[in-house]
Formats: sequence, C-alpha cells, structure tokens
Amino acid sequence: MRTAWQSIAGSRRKMVEGTYGVIPYSKCGSTKVPRMTTPAQVVKVPEVTLGFWIIKIAATTLGETAGDAVSMSMGLGYLAATGIFTVFLIAAVAAQIKAPLFNPWLYWTTIIATTIVGTTLADFADRSIGIGYLGGSLVLLAMLLGTLFAWYNALGTISIASVSSARSELFYWATITVSQTLGTALGDWTADSAGLGYTGGIAIFVGLLAAVALAYRFTRVSHTVLFWAAFVLTRPLGAVLGDFLDKPVSEGGLDLSRFGASAVLIIFILLCVALLPQRAARERH
Repeated sequence: MRTAWQSIAGSRRKMVEGTYGVIPYSKCGSTKVPRMTTPAQVVKVPEVTLGFWIIKIAATTLGETAGDAVSMSMGLGYLAATGIFTVFLIAAVAAQIKAPLFNPWLYWTTIIATTIVGTTLADFADRSIGIGYLGGSLVLLAMLLGTLFAWYNALGTISIASVSSARSELFYWATITVSQTLGTALGDWTADSAGLGYTGGIAIFVGLLAAVALAYRFTRVSHTVLFWAAFVLTRPLGAVLGDFLDKPVSEGGLDLSRFGASAVLIIFILLCVALLPQRAARERH
C-alpha cells in the first residue's frame, strides 16, 4: 500500500512540475502544499508591431513640440523644464515597475516622459552648456552603448521579451531615456549643422529605418540589435518632424503653434492606443 501511494504521489509531482516548473512546497499542518506560481515572469512592454512604431514616432514628435513649448514658448528655459519633466519621468517609471501587468496607457505615458526629458536635456547640453550638436551626439552615443553593455553584462540579454523584473525594467528605461536624448541631438545636428534641413533630415532617417526593416526581413542580423537600431532612429526622425511642424517658414518649417501641434499629437496617440491592438511582448527582438 505504501509503495502504491508513493507511486501516485510521484506521478502527481511530475505532472505539476511539467506544467509549472519546479514548484516550492510550504507546510500546512502536517501536509505539504505546493505554492502555485506563474510559469514565467510578466513582461510589461508591448509587442513590436507596425502600430508600435506608429505610436513611437508620434510620441517622439510630441516630445519635441511639447519640450520646446515648455522650455521656449513658456520661457522656463531648458534646465527648469528638464527638472519638471524628470520628476514626471521618475514617477512614471516607478508606476510602470510597480504595475502587476502590461498597461499600454501607462507604458506610452512613460515613453512620452522619456522623449520630453530627452528633448529638454539635449537642448540644455547642446545649447546652454555649449557642447554642440555633434559633441552632444558623440557623448550620448557613448553613454547609450555603455548602458546597453552594462545591461547585457548584468542580465545576459537586452531583448525586450526579457523585461520582466524591476532590475531589467530599470535598465530598459535608462536605455530608452539615453536613446531619446541622443536622438534629439542627432536630429538637430542633421537638420542644422549638417545643413540638410528638416525635409532632408526626415528623408535621411526614413531611409535609414527602411534599411533596418529590410535587414530585419532579408538578413540574419540579430533582431535584438535591429530593434534597438530602429528604436534609436525613430527619435531623430521625431525631432526633425517636430521642428518641421513648429519652426518658422523662413527656416523651412510650417510655423504651427507648439501647443496646437502637441494637442493634435496627443489626440492622435490616444486614438492609436485605444484602437490599435496592444499586448505584452512574447517574442525576443
């Protein structure tokens, strides 16, 4: 009888382990009861789809117009605007890490916070401190590569499908914030210092993104590397798009109100988040 009971217990244990992985046991009186855990940690970043890139580009464009609206149109200056939006960013990242599941509204709010901070911080470094667009871009590129290296060295991957712990989320949002700041400086350098103008800058970055898309489709280059390349390139595209919308006609822009352009972009993003499919990432990119 004892042997039969041990056989049954062993079979039940194998079935549970096969479904959930090895499950720790806790005592309940004289009986050991398995503590049910989920098969994997929850990923709280979205699946990468066409809709993801549409919202991302709109969010980066909003970062440019909204950042300029607060720092320039409202006259607060780059440093004060950076301080205000950094507080907002810290609160958003904390809420994102604390959230139990993927929440698209919270995620895209945090993305917008990173891109606005990136705009005002890059402008402060490039213009107020005087590093310049090219110098700022090179420093920020080194910082971005350093952040990615530290992330990979600590966790063994920089795939977005692995962003399922507080530590990986901190690396994720630090990388994104640095990339958004780099994108602002790079966009300004392309349009102004390199003399390509806003339409020329838009054409350059659209072409680079198309090249990344082709590499994703037809080559064996790491999809994770290509994802981060595309993620970085969408920010300077948003920067030149934002400048194209609100800069004077004499400088090659459309001379739209920064506040008006920001309002339209916010409405567009809200509609996209509400109408386009939003789900947590499941595959490595």
